[in-house]
Amino acid sequence: MRLSEDLRERKKRFASGVIPLYVALPNRRKEVEILGNQLLRSGTSVAAHAREASRARSDMEFCSKLDGLLQEADESQLWLELLGDDCAIRDGELTYLHAETEELLAIFATIVAKVRGGE
Repeated sequence: MRLSEDLRERKKRFASGVIPLYVALPNRRKEVEILGNQLLRSGTSVAAHAREASRARSDMEFCSKLDGLLQEADESQLWLELLGDDCAIRDGELTYLHAETEELLAIFATIVAKVRGGE
């Protein structure tokens, strides 16, 4: 199984949304700087794992790459929550990215479950 171009593009849009949010963060606050750096790393890794999954040579490798994607997406969601809840960052992009992460986690968890069910 391979990822559709739409899903690959959606993951790239997610990663591309993380970048301007990171740039707009008030990095003079140490906690925001640290969480922002973590978000930038994990949020952009989500798209990288999607690309790697698209080049997988087997269903097992495909699921392994998507497992990495799910871990990075879940981690991104945590950083988004901490920035909003504990650092009082109020940004529409943060809200959008959080909602998008929820949807993408559900989509990719379903894909992995279906592929593993067929192994």
